[in-house]
Amino acid sequence: MGVYEEKKETCGTICLKYLLFTFNFLFWLAGGAVMAVGVWTLVEKSDYISLLPSNTYAASAYILILAGAIVMVTGVLGCCATFKEQRRLLRVYFVLLLCIFLLEVLAGVLAYIYYQQLNEELKQSLRDTMIQKYERTNQEHITRAVDKLQQEFKCCGSNSSGDWASSEWIRSQAGRGRLVPDSCCKSPTPMCGERDHPSNIYKVEGGCISKLEQFILEHLKIIGAVGIGIACVQVIGMVFTCCLYKSLKVEPY
Repeated sequence: MGVYEEKKETCGTICLKYLLFTFNFLFWLAGGAVMAVGVWTLVEKSDYISLLPSNTYAASAYILILAGAIVMVTGVLGCCATFKEQRRLLRVYFVLLLCIFLLEVLAGVLAYIYYQQLNEELKQSLRDTMIQKYERTNQEHITRAVDKLQQEFKCCGSNSSGDWASSEWIRSQAGRGRLVPDSCCKSPTPMCGERDHPSNIYKVEGGCISKLEQFILEHLKIIGAVGIGIACVQVIGMVFTCCLYKSLKVEPY
């Protein structure tokens, strides 16, 4: 009877080892996916981050990149711990899983908080940023971001094209009689901003605020979905780790 129990325990341990190894391989791939989402969020639309009033959006992406890097390292460590059957490595592995889980929870909380306050922040700051900093000295990144925003989202001004009437640059000699920046035009050419007729420039209800808000909310949903998905997978990994750790602890050596 004792021999049967010992074989049963050994068989269970082997199954756990292969389950945990498979999990770690998938976990390693997931880490790459998390990093990719974080990098994509920062790189593809990095210019728009300069238009946001707070760093919460960027912070969520940086946390995802950090979590993804730790996930990939943890996946390799988990494979080593599993096959070497070392309880000490399994403990380190479990702690890393827990740290990653907490990081992703933090990213999710930041994304949720920013989701709640995004509309108000954009209303308060985007118009001021556009009319005060566009084409100003040492604000080239703002100018580039605004031009890209208006062309890519086919919009003009923060709330409407009329916002540009208050622009310091438009009212100065540097504006050369333009009513809106050339990036507002449907077919941008030098000085095309002299005409603000709907046939020439984008007249979008809600202006660029509504477009930028929609874009950021979509990205926050992706960040949140990836974070929740990986977190659920990690819980399974922690359960497997605890089971294997307990199995190794009670087995005779």
